[in-house]
Amino acid sequence: MRETFQIKTLIFSIIFILSFNSVIYTQHNKDSKKILFVYGGWEGHEPEKMRDLIVPWLESEGHTVTVSPSLDSYLDKKLMKKLDLVLQIYTMSEITEDQEKGLLKAVRDRGVSLAGWHGGLGDAFRKNVEYQFMVGGQWVSHPGGIIDYTVNIIDPDDPITKGLKDFKVKSEQYYMHVDPINEVLATTTFNDEHSYWIDGVTMPVVWKKKYGKGKVFYTSLGHTRDVFDIPEAWTILQRGIKWALEK
Repeated sequence: MRETFQIKTLIFSIIFILSFNSVIYTQHNKDSKKILFVYGGWEGHEPEKMRDLIVPWLESEGHTVTVSPSLDSYLDKKLMKKLDLVLQIYTMSEITEDQEKGLLKAVRDRGVSLAGWHGGLGDAFRKNVEYQFMVGGQWVSHPGGIIDYTVNIIDPDDPITKGLKDFKVKSEQYYMHVDPINEVLATTTFNDEHSYWIDGVTMPVVWKKKYGKGKVFYTSLGHTRDVFDIPEAWTILQRGIKWALEK
């Protein structure tokens, strides 16, 4: 009788453990997203180093990441249909009409999110104005090159910038043509040291927006990998990506 009870108890325990693990696995799959990380373009923005920083972090968060060094990924209709997010670092370079259409359609019509930083998103494909319309801005200058400047948090209540204070950066201070529809979360102010006529101009640094059905996140920080050693810069990028992944 006692042995029968012990066997039943053991069976019950096994079933409970399997059921509990099944719940955890199901929740993990529910939270897991499909991400395409596309890298390439101008080597000065260190696309490989950024790949090696971001992809492991995304995978540690439980996401499935397809890593591609080619814009031809945007031609893969099967891949583009199943994505939740496209992360791109592809400074300058050129994109074909069909490649651009594949990306635009995924974001605008299917609701795939888009996120990126610095020139990898905000100075890619300079001839493609519809692409720029999607991103919400285009780099035009960085007066003085690598300089010291301040990033000002202007929306301390947004989840991306919540709890963060203004911080210093030594990097390129991006002067951009920007879309007034952008929801700006952080800015920087130029002085007259390098281009006197822009003294006092306040420029967006971090924004989020919609392009059709898709969400777009951008930060102009990140000229090189080491910029994200600044805790605030890395936090903003991580939170921006997480925001883009939310549905």
